[in-house]
Amino acid sequence: MQFVRVTGVLLIAVVALLVEPDSAKSAERPNIILMMVDDMGFSDLGCYGGEIETPNIDALAAGGVRFDQFYNSGRCCPTRATLMTGLHPHQAGIGHMTLPPGRQPGDRPENYQGYINRQCVTVAEVLRESGYATLMAGKWHLGMHEESLWPRQRGFDRFYGSIPGATRFFYPEHPRGMTLDNTPLEKPESTTDEAFYTTDAFTDYAIQFVDEQHAAHADQPFFLYLAYTAPHWPLQAFEDDIDKYRDTYKNGWDALRKSRYQRQIELGLINPDWKLSPTAEGVPDWKSLKPNKRAEMALKMAVYAAMIDRIDQNVGRLVDYLKKTDQYENTLILFLSDNGACAEGGMLGRGEFLDVEQRNQQPSNAYGEAWANASSTPFRLYKHFAHEGGAATPFFMHWPKQIQPQSSWYREPAQLIDIMPTLIDVAGASYPDQAFGNEIPPLDGVSLRPAFAGKPLKRGEPIFIEHENNAFVRDGRWKLVGRNVSPAEGVVPERWELYDMQQDRTELHNLADEKADLRDRMADAWDQWAKRVGVYPKPGKKVKH
Repeated sequence: MQFVRVTGVLLIAVVALLVEPDSAKSAERPNIILMMVDDMGFSDLGCYGGEIETPNIDALAAGGVRFDQFYNSGRCCPTRATLMTGLHPHQAGIGHMTLPPGRQPGDRPENYQGYINRQCVTVAEVLRESGYATLMAGKWHLGMHEESLWPRQRGFDRFYGSIPGATRFFYPEHPRGMTLDNTPLEKPESTTDEAFYTTDAFTDYAIQFVDEQHAAHADQPFFLYLAYTAPHWPLQAFEDDIDKYRDTYKNGWDALRKSRYQRQIELGLINPDWKLSPTAEGVPDWKSLKPNKRAEMALKMAVYAAMIDRIDQNVGRLVDYLKKTDQYENTLILFLSDNGACAEGGMLGRGEFLDVEQRNQQPSNAYGEAWANASSTPFRLYKHFAHEGGAATPFFMHWPKQIQPQSSWYREPAQLIDIMPTLIDVAGASYPDQAFGNEIPPLDGVSLRPAFAGKPLKRGEPIFIEHENNAFVRDGRWKLVGRNVSPAEGVVPERWELYDMQQDRTELHNLADEKADLRDRMADAWDQWAKRVGVYPKPGKKVKH
């Protein structure tokens, strides 16, 4: 593959491994691990206020720079599209969702085609051009109906994981099964002395890929994208992990929200002047449930917690490996969730939980909105939405060689669009203007390097997102956000809400009418962004403006 950068009339061909960019010679070129979890709420980690035992993740966060305001795109595959390309999801062809297994492309606008396009380059393609080994384990979810869309064909040297999403953890099977490189595995083997479990397998293959690369080319840096499917439904975990949490949630969701909120205040993450958002409408009083239902609901949250606990155990194993092989000090680790807590499955969840054998065969059992409301503490709303409960994610960067532990939170807003520029920066890589015979849009994000030392990012433009008719503009302290504000027929201005994030990050006091001029200016900025990145037209409808 060949990238072309255009500078005036000069075309400079950059060919992988043959010509190293000048910037690469002077850059630090660390190993890079981009680690993402799936459907985890803002408050689930210990370092973000949760009671779930995550000592390994917490240690990495404490040893680096922790962001209190980092944003995803509100849903799994749009987030992955931006994470992998640095572009907004509409620009990459995934304005809504990827095509599910078995679905072929139809007559849809190209920005909603449902699979990653060739008008973008992936971070793996960019880093491989600059001499990195590129490795991936976990969930792809950027297109699967053609092999040309798979990770190996989009810049990764090695791949193990799930091409689509939502696979079972103990018993994955196709079309939502495991694939090694380009070979589907009919019955994946366990990588441990326990039953097969995707979280364990992803980590073990990641370590194997890194180890093989290190043995063959010890001086070559690696880029590892480790995309866990946990704690996305179906909720399935080992019984000994669940046992740690069987009594933890017996007091219910409201008690959990209050205790997490207090811990967030103690951690300095949350301003005590920000009120805890009200319990979501329709969430029943815990004591109103019959004892057997309370026991079932406590078990659902225990299974969910056990899945996050298992992620942390695996993060610990990966860190131990890096330390033993003397790669830890010069490895940049980034960690985030793809969206907020998942309220899918009804108020009290869905599927079997009490029968262990049946639970572990379920394709979509979930813990429900009542528990998702707790996972979103202190915010309201969930995955799918652009309010804080859907779009805010834990995020930190850890790099012992370059980032000194920061005791205070990094307070500037940042977003997924900033990750590609950051990785290009530290790797000394080059972002192309053309690839695959196509013009490649420029990146809107900024490098997060200043945050390594707690310095300002000096961002020149607001941050924008849009997903499933929900949208926001984040400009300094102000956030313009709307629920169902951008339907296919066109923007509905009266659905915009305006919040002062310094005074009211839990989004309880809408200032849209009080500050109408500011609201309209920000709404106009969103309209201009939406036109540029292709939010409209949406499938099946004509926009009215």
